[in-house]
Amino acid sequence: MMNENNENLSEKELRKQQMQARFEEWKANLKNPVQRAVRVSKASHVLVGILRFFLLFGLSFIIVYPIFREIIVAIKDPVDLNNPLVTWVPEHFSLVNIKIAVTIMDYWNALKNNIKISLLTSVIQVFITSLAGYAFARLRFKGSNILFWMVMLCLLIPPQTIALSRSLYFTHFDILGLIKLFNNGETISLRGEGKDSVLYIMAFFGQGIRASLFIYLFRQTFRGLPLELEESAQIDGAGVIKTYWSVMLPNARGTVTTVALFAFVWQWNDAYYVKAYGISGDSFPLMTMYLLNIAEWISGILMQPAFKHLLHMVGDEVGQNPFFTSAITNTAAFLMMLPLLIGYLFVQRSFIEGVERSGIVG
Repeated sequence: MMNENNENLSEKELRKQQMQARFEEWKANLKNPVQRAVRVSKASHVLVGILRFFLLFGLSFIIVYPIFREIIVAIKDPVDLNNPLVTWVPEHFSLVNIKIAVTIMDYWNALKNNIKISLLTSVIQVFITSLAGYAFARLRFKGSNILFWMVMLCLLIPPQTIALSRSLYFTHFDILGLIKLFNNGETISLRGEGKDSVLYIMAFFGQGIRASLFIYLFRQTFRGLPLELEESAQIDGAGVIKTYWSVMLPNARGTVTTVALFAFVWQWNDAYYVKAYGISGDSFPLMTMYLLNIAEWISGILMQPAFKHLLHMVGDEVGQNPFFTSAITNTAAFLMMLPLLIGYLFVQRSFIEGVERSGIVG
């Protein structure tokens, strides 16, 4: 019995000594700067991972959820709009909402006009703002910094403050209206056509949408390029314009893609200038203007034979069923957004590269 007790005591003492040794080792590690740095690094990685997860989840909810919601509404039959039990998965799938939205917006003609205006203005914006950005980055002259900051101040000026002066210049302005044809001493006016030329002229003179921001992006990009590129071009006999076009601009491909994408999207969604200068109309439809006034067009569309059977669901007046008006508006917004989503898939990599190089995040 005595031997067994001694063995038990020795085992307890051994375990106690082992625990004491581990505790001493742990205390020593606490004082070790290398071990402390390793622990801090692991903890920071875990915290950054958690923060990144919540950030991505929040952004996904903010961006993806409305798009997913609009898709569900677009394929939902109008019968399900008044059913409170139908929230996500429709009981009846239908393309009626899409057909009504396409008819109201004159979608295919408006899509063609939107692409035309957005593409031309984005090309002009890229050329003009890149040229100005190159001048501010490389061509130093007296007062260049003051002039640059004056350009930057344009970012703070709301377009409404200069709307009146611009309207006096551009409301009745178009390229065709400049052509004077004389017939028996009378001037023939061709106004009413080509009103979209106002947007191209504004972009050409650096007054396009957010042109100041684009100048800043190009200036930052060109300042980050090595001077040796220009010096080697000048040694080869290239002038300023050739150096800009053949050397500097190809090395700013990422920023060109970023600016072109921003200019295209902002012009695509623009309703202020289009409405201010009366560009959109029956002969030149644009999706933004139809989207703003879509509730006024729904009643007339439902009187057409193809959609007259829907009147028993929404009533003689659309205002009696706001759910239907909201569904058509959401569907039209999704159809307007769809070409941009498809186009972004092809330029995603270049866009991210341009954002990183131009420093737009900072």
